[in-house]
This record gives sequence, structure tokens and C-alpha cells, in this order.
Amino acid sequence: MKIAGATLNQIPMDWDGNAQNILDALIDAEKLGVNLLCFPELSICGYGCEDVFLSEWMWQKAFKTLTEKILPNAPKFAFTAGLPMKFEGKMYNCVAFCKDGKIQYIIPKQNLAKDGVHYEPRWFTAWEVGMKSEINLSGIAIPIGDYVIDFEEYKIGFEICEDAWRDDRPANRLCKRGVNLILNPSASHFAIDKSLSRQELVLSSSQKYNCTYIYANLLGNEAGRMIYDGELMIAKNGELKFRNELLSFKNYQLGIWDTQKDHAKIADSFESNPNQEFRKAVSLALFDYLRKSFSNGYVLSLSGGADSSTTAVLVSEMIQLGIEELGLEHFLKKIHKLNWFEELNGEQEVRKILANRLLTTAYQSTENSGYSTFESAKKLANEIGAVFYHWNIDDEVKGYVQKISDNIGRKLNWDQDDIALQNIQARARSPIIWILANINNALLLTTSNRSEGSVGYTTMDGDTSGSIAPIAAIDKPFIIQWLKWAENNLGYESLRYVNNLQPTAELRPEDQAQSDETDLMPYPLLQKIEKLAIRERYSPIEIYEELKTSWSGNLNTLKPSIHKFFKLWSRNQWKRERIAVSFHLDDYNVDPKTWCRFPILSSSFKEELDELEKTE
Repeated sequence: MKIAGATLNQIPMDWDGNAQNILDALIDAEKLGVNLLCFPELSICGYGCEDVFLSEWMWQKAFKTLTEKILPNAPKFAFTAGLPMKFEGKMYNCVAFCKDGKIQYIIPKQNLAKDGVHYEPRWFTAWEVGMKSEINLSGIAIPIGDYVIDFEEYKIGFEICEDAWRDDRPANRLCKRGVNLILNPSASHFAIDKSLSRQELVLSSSQKYNCTYIYANLLGNEAGRMIYDGELMIAKNGELKFRNELLSFKNYQLGIWDTQKDHAKIADSFESNPNQEFRKAVSLALFDYLRKSFSNGYVLSLSGGADSSTTAVLVSEMIQLGIEELGLEHFLKKIHKLNWFEELNGEQEVRKILANRLLTTAYQSTENSGYSTFESAKKLANEIGAVFYHWNIDDEVKGYVQKISDNIGRKLNWDQDDIALQNIQARARSPIIWILANINNALLLTTSNRSEGSVGYTTMDGDTSGSIAPIAAIDKPFIIQWLKWAENNLGYESLRYVNNLQPTAELRPEDQAQSDETDLMPYPLLQKIEKLAIRERYSPIEIYEELKTSWSGNLNTLKPSIHKFFKLWSRNQWKRERIAVSFHLDDYNVDPKTWCRFPILSSSFKEELDELEKTE
């Protein structure tokens, strides 16, 4: 037999498009002689439908798509497809097992994902273990419940994504029921290094339960924030039989294992290289966002610093990786620019030409900007091929400052008005770059990172202003080292300019020697405090006790830095509430719309910080 998994790049509620991706994959699988194919979780409607799952019509439309668009046109071999189903007044996250043009069984999910970025209990009910029933749909009675399915030499059981990660997982019971093939249709979001734990799960499960285990995940930036890496794995008795390349730019991929030949096909991967994972994940997310929003490209305020340089390189890599995998014609077709093909086909520097059409940058200087950042920005834009503009905004800044000075009856000065004078420079850049984005019908990229987001070291309606915040979920130390890696491994020679700079906002006069770490604290320390406070949910005292033994720097800086972090974290929740659409990239982030919720108004940890000061 040939058994397989398929990954799909879907769009929430794109009924025709999603159905076509499924059918295309099924037809390809039929040509390759596949007998059984497992599609990802909620693959018909898309995983990211949010509160539309609560509507009555939505699950009916998903069922209608399966029965009227997919099944009549599908090959007759067995496959699974994910969709929501309402049964006895409750909504369930289900998998339909289909064969010979009919739904044979409906298997609901028993454990719902409810932590981090997941909110499944808001929409779905967990199916009771061991419960079996029937559901009458269009006059046909279909078994629904905790069934084992007899198929050829297999007894098939299901673990739907979260099911497999619980201690009391379905596999514990399935193995006692004679199951020798477990299918795991998943919608597991991307995070750096996460693939390693998935591989361990699949291998250990196949060995522990003496079975063949198929894992099939969604692919791409489906709904705006979550990235799915499209991982496909097949293992038998602890041995990996198939593993694909992750983060593909294609609409779908197939992972097939011929059980008679018993030949393993293991693709090269980047499992030990977080830098490659970051590069490919954000590039794919930008590509999907561009094409699914029908935008003409990207606009970026390129300051010459680490964050905006990273963002510019990622757009360039989006073009490079997309063309490498899809070819120029298919790449242009997917971004709705097929009319460019005849003009660009055969060009030697097509990557730079495309960058010139898809990325517009601008260096917006003030009297506080340095030549080194201008040079950094210009060199990088030229190497990438992006459009590069340079204008000065001193007149706009002076106009705003003069209006306030005239009305409050005094001249603003750096001793009294430091924050106001810094922020107006950042905010004055926003309106003009937005004009450029509107003219181009393009998406404005904003460049705040997670380290800045956690302490509010960012100007609302200034450097936070934009459509997408592609690096808002990754920390500054990672970005700094990634740029050095990109210079040495991706061939961006111009990055040596930014890699020689000290991170600075360049908003104070030059004689004040402003730097980010002087304003805040050393970035490595900020990262350690942030991880313990936000990911591990430690109290200020617990963080202090942990860092007393693990921090190699000056211990006298610990208490002041922890105090500063918690005060700034509490004070700036309102800023995080307004983060532009960001991609989830790590094992945590500070965006309240996806991972970490915190009250906008709070005590600011007053009692906890007072207790910290009293500790030895």
C-alpha cells in the first residue's frame, strides 16, 4: 500500500479555493497510486476562522463543500478532511473519513488546545472518550464518535493535533483496541525549534504503540498571524519513513510511503538552525500576506538600524525563496502579477528587479540622524534592489514643536520635554510614509521587536505605525545575531554597515550619545528577565533569585533592571494592545491578541517590587 499525508495552504472560508487545493492534492495522489491520504485539521474551512465557528451556517457550508464540491470530484480512494460539525446542539472539531465518494465516519477531537495562541474551547466542545453515536445529515446516517476504522490491513485510530500532546491521549486507548495506524491531522503553529519536539512525538508514538503514525500539518500564513510549517511525517515502530521540507511556497505537498518497498525518504531540514527557520518562516508569511491581501507590495521606513534592515532582508528573501521553489511564472501568478512575466522572463537580475517593484523604502532623517545610519540604509536598499528615497523631516518637526510652544507660552527643551521631543520625530515620519504606502496600494511594514514591545520602548503612531509587524515576536539579541549570520551566509555584504552600529533610536541630539541599552538595560539581561516574567510567569523575587546564580554580569544591576522591566511592562500594556498584525515566531510573544494578556490598568506590581527591594 501507499499511505500518505498532505499539507495545505488554505484561507479561512475560501470554499472554492480550499476545495480546489484538496482536489488537486487528491488527483496528484491518485496518479502516484496512493491508497490512503490524511489532510490537516479543519482543512476544508481553515483553522483560523475565529468566532465564525460560532455561527450556525458555517459548519453547514463546510459540510456542503465536502459533499457537493469535493466528494463528487474526488478519486475513490480513502482520505480524511477536517471540518466543524454540530451535533446535539454542540460544535465539534472533526475529521471526516471518506471513501468511494461518501463520508464513512466522523471522528471528533477529544482534547482542545487552550493555551498560548489557541482558544479552541471558545468555539468547540471536547468529545467524550468512548462515546459513539450517529448523525443524520441530508437524510444519511453517519457514525460519529470515538471509532476505530477497519481499512485493508489496518485498524485506523485518530489523534487530532492537541490529542497527541496530553498525558491521557487517545493512543493510550487505541493501542488496546488493536489500532496499528494512527492518523494525526494537525494545525500546529510554527515556532523556532518546535519541529524537533514534533519529530520526537511521532517517532516515540510509533514505537510505544507499535504502529504506523502519520502526521500532517497545515502550511503557510493562513489567516494573518499564525504561520504553519506544513510538516509531514510518517513513522513506523520508532523509525522515520518520510519527512518533508518545511515552509514550502506551494499550495500543497504530499508525503507518501510505499509500505512494500519500506524505503525511507527523509528531506534535508533546518532543525538545528534557528536562523534558517526564522528566514524561511517570515519570508513565507510575508508572501502569503501579500498575495492573500491582494496588495501591490511593501513600503518600509528604512532607518539603517537592525530592525528595519532585518525587515528589508526578509522581503528580499521572500522573493529569492519564492522564485527558487515556484519558478518566476508561478511566483508572479500567485502574487497576481502574471502580466510581468514576459517582461521579466530571462532577466539576469530578476530578483533585484522584483525587489524594485515590490519594496519601496525611505530614509527619513532629522538633525539627530547620523551619516552612518544613512549609509547603512542606502547601501542595503541598493544591494537588494529596492526603491530608496531620502527626505528630511526637520521642517515638519519644527512646525509641530513651534505650534505647541506658541500655545503653552514657553519653548520646549530637552531638560523638561525629553520624551515629547523624541516622540514627535518618530510620529512626524508616520504620515508621509503612509502616503507612500497608499499611493502604491502597498502594505506598510513596521519594525518594532519583542524586546521593545515588552517595555514599551517604541513610539505609538511612530515606529509602530504600519500594517504588519513581521518581527514583533522575536527578541533584539536574536535579531542582532541574525543580521551577522545573514551577512556571512546569505551574501548581503552591505549588512556590515548595520552590524558595526550600536543600536540607537537617534532621537536625541548627538552630544547626548543615545543608545538603546543606556535607555533600557543590556539587551541580553532584558531578554532573560522578559523570558522569566512572561514565558515562565515568575514574580520579581523569583526572577531575582534565578538570575543571582545564572547572570554573569554585574549583580548590582539586577534589582534595578527587574524593577524597571516590571514598571515599564505594566505602564505600556496599552501599546501592546495596538501592535500591528504580527507573526508568531517563538515559544511565546507579548501580543495580547495571540499569546499574553495583561490588564491595561493594574497595580504595576507595587507590592511585589517593594518586597524585591527588601530581599538580600
